[in-house]
Amino acid sequence: MTVTVLTLLKRREGMSKADFIAYYESRHRLIGEKVLKGWATRYQRNHLHPLDGADTPQDYDVVLEIDFPDQQTCDDCFAAMADPATMAEIVSDEERLFDRSRMRTYRVEAFASPL
Repeated sequence: MTVTVLTLLKRREGMSKADFIAYYESRHRLIGEKVLKGWATRYQRNHLHPLDGADTPQDYDVVLEIDFPDQQTCDDCFAAMADPATMAEIVSDEERLFDRSRMRTYRVEAFASPL
């Protein structure tokens, strides 16, 4: 059974949305791909744009979704990412991009309605 991990991320103060997306997609994404390769089956970044087009502060700027084939693989991946060198690389780059105090991560339990 697929396990999905969802993380809500807020860009750091003073960073424009355009700069945030450009940095995430050209740099931080590569770290994610490197540490998730061989573990995850999907690494998707959903950048949020208000439907009303308002350029006002939002609670979150991106919803990150990562799929794993099962819970054991998910657990093993997060254990591997806890390696001090790997974690230092991740955190160092996150500090350039995110308000780390706002990060929230969840395991998703999905229910879909047929329409």
